[in-house]
Amino acid sequence: MKVTHLTPPLSKKDVNRLRAGDFVTISGKIHTARDKIYARITAGEKPPVDLHGGVIYNCGPLAKRTASGLQIISAGPTTSARMDPLQVDFIRRTGARALVGKGGIGTEIAQQLANFGCIYLASTGGAGVLSASQIDTVEGVIWEELGPEALWILRVKNFGPLIVATDILGGNLYSREK
Repeated sequence: MKVTHLTPPLSKKDVNRLRAGDFVTISGKIHTARDKIYARITAGEKPPVDLHGGVIYNCGPLAKRTASGLQIISAGPTTSARMDPLQVDFIRRTGARALVGKGGIGTEIAQQLANFGCIYLASTGGAGVLSASQIDTVEGVIWEELGPEALWILRVKNFGPLIVATDILGGNLYSREK
């Protein structure tokens, strides 16, 4: 199995070469975002970090405090389709290049995200402990009052493998249209 290794921030060139069905791993900085973060950003609140070219993991990690900082215990993906009403505006406002989650996203949403140069990467549901093992450090938590739904800044190594579920050319593993 050929696996493409990605390091955020991602460029247009990085996502242009990927096709639905390709496998990828990620090393570097990623950010988590789910319902409450999407709502804040699409309402016009600007995060104090640059998400342009970023990888957004639809996840609400579980963490514990240790003497050396926060340690992620589980970091399983959440269902991304439930954020579909906000996905396009979120990507337009942030400039992120990849979303990671479980399940698919709507066909029309995938097409609109492709127009912004954003791909969707599918992760395996139920593998939160495995995903947590690929997180080296928590670099920060923004809007910490949101708990697991805060915007977490994570440093990952060989995160995945993930599968390119939607690409910028309209390839979509979840589409029944052929």
